[in-house]
Amino acid sequence: MNFNKSEFYKSFGEPKQLPESDVTEIVFSGRSNVGKSSLINKIVNKKSLARTSSVPGKTATINFYKLDNVYLADLPGYGYAKVSHSEKLRWSRLIEGYFASERNIGVVIQLIDYRHPPSSDDLMMIDFLIDNEFPFIIVLTKADKLKKSERAKRMEAFKSEIPCFDDITVIEFSAQSGEGADIIREIISDIADEV
Repeated sequence: MNFNKSEFYKSFGEPKQLPESDVTEIVFSGRSNVGKSSLINKIVNKKSLARTSSVPGKTATINFYKLDNVYLADLPGYGYAKVSHSEKLRWSRLIEGYFASERNIGVVIQLIDYRHPPSSDDLMMIDFLIDNEFPFIIVLTKADKLKKSERAKRMEAFKSEIPCFDDITVIEFSAQSGEGADIIREIISDIADEV
């Protein structure tokens, strides 16, 4: 798979706008400011395919990117407090509408900030993925911001904080150093090869 050949496809702000799912989709999910855009940019070796923002809660659409024979689907970041209630509801409807529309999902890449316990929204999302049997992995972002001892402590804590943690593929990732990017590329390639 050529990760350098990626391009923006389309954005959708309402569930009814979503196209039919005729291509396998690699889904990126996580709270606002967890680093979804940075992760996407790192794995496709582009600085700004996915727009990063210093303002959390900026991605209010599902953004699709074309990569060989799969789409990367970037869901709106959830859990940002300074967004109006009506906007939060729209995001929630959009994310729920996405998962309810019989998508051809290869894997959901669920991002969690390595430095902190998962938020209640993170846990709700993980429970949702488990209950609905969506294939998913967890990527712990911002790994470069923790010392080795802090990582070990957080990893131990995650075992009791995240349900079924020992049964989930977990990848430590840093957009700065690129740590973990090759493993994520490998997972995406394997899924694309099965298509």
